[in-house]
Amino acid sequence: MSLSLLEVKGVKCSSIASGIKMNGNLDLSLISLIKGSNTAAVFTQNIFSAAPVIVAKNHLNSNVEALLINSGNANAGTGHKGIEDTYKTCEYLASELQVLPEQVLPFSTGVIGEFLPLEAFKSNVNVLVSSLSKEGMSKVARGILTTDLVEKSYSTSINIGGKTVNLSGIAKGSGMIRPDMATMLSFIVSDIGASKEELQECLTVAVNQSFNRITVDGDTSTNDACSLSATNQSGVQLSQCKDEFQKALNLVSKELAQMIVKDGEGATKFVEIKIEGLESSEDCLEVAYTVAHSPLVKTALFASDANWGRILAAVGRAKVNGISINNIDIFINDVQIISSGEKSNDYTEALGSAEMEKYEIVIRVILGASDTSESVWTTDLSYDYVKINAEYRS
Repeated sequence: MSLSLLEVKGVKCSSIASGIKMNGNLDLSLISLIKGSNTAAVFTQNIFSAAPVIVAKNHLNSNVEALLINSGNANAGTGHKGIEDTYKTCEYLASELQVLPEQVLPFSTGVIGEFLPLEAFKSNVNVLVSSLSKEGMSKVARGILTTDLVEKSYSTSINIGGKTVNLSGIAKGSGMIRPDMATMLSFIVSDIGASKEELQECLTVAVNQSFNRITVDGDTSTNDACSLSATNQSGVQLSQCKDEFQKALNLVSKELAQMIVKDGEGATKFVEIKIEGLESSEDCLEVAYTVAHSPLVKTALFASDANWGRILAAVGRAKVNGISINNIDIFINDVQIISSGEKSNDYTEALGSAEMEKYEIVIRVILGASDTSESVWTTDLSYDYVKINAEYRS
């Protein structure tokens, strides 16, 4: 569920229907940044990165003044022509904005393997620019959607020495969701003053506890990206409030990430897998993802079936050394299922089933005495997930 976005000084946005999507929905969006802004970004770790990812990485070294985003076409798997086409779209917009093409960051999402319809960009960049408004970010939140059912946006603010710093973010994503990045795009803007290096450090921290902690189906897209832009219009510098800003950014990114999971394709459950007690975060995450990606666990969640054996088996096959069945405790919400590797004396099937029928479920697994704890957020696996992806040409 989205909420009204706070205005960020120095940011204007627009979104139009350019004809990329055949259904006439919004599909071409622009986030314009005031001169002097700085932008950082993280991108998919998929080695077959889409053309816009390759171009955006190169342009990130420039003084970015515009984010150009299209939905309905991923421009992925399109070879050298895809890269050339991406650069042309940057040229079209740059000419209209009177900036350099390298000052435009391109982003695409949608069907893989098809070339961009360049005419949709060339004929509409003037409309895109003339439609810019301070209140346009919510419209962009609609314009970037593909299989999503709901818009995803979140804002927060911090007060530093009597001055207010606003942060607003939007995201899209519903399926093909897996860390490295979690198919998703996210754009976060703030009116704080910060260098690219400061923003990159903050964004990396935020992404690692949010977008890199979600999974719907275990697939990493070719197009995933998350950007953070700062316009330097609030009168506050990041160096004055690094901890406060980081907490605010973590909140925005975590809220957006969880909205993506809750809008997971065909999802009927929102599930946290929490692993505690192992010596390292890496080991906890390895177990968490093994459970979260188990088709048997995910289908049991869809059926509201308290089949704890599937959870136990998934934990046991995680590639982690030192796990002993004698140390395993498993809870569904507050109901303990397993105690020291065996069914808890107080557990009944009725208690387990009652918890599994809930929309929000926490599967908590304790594997040792360490204070280390990590969580990932996931969904069940439903009939509709198969139907959506069988019918979606990708």
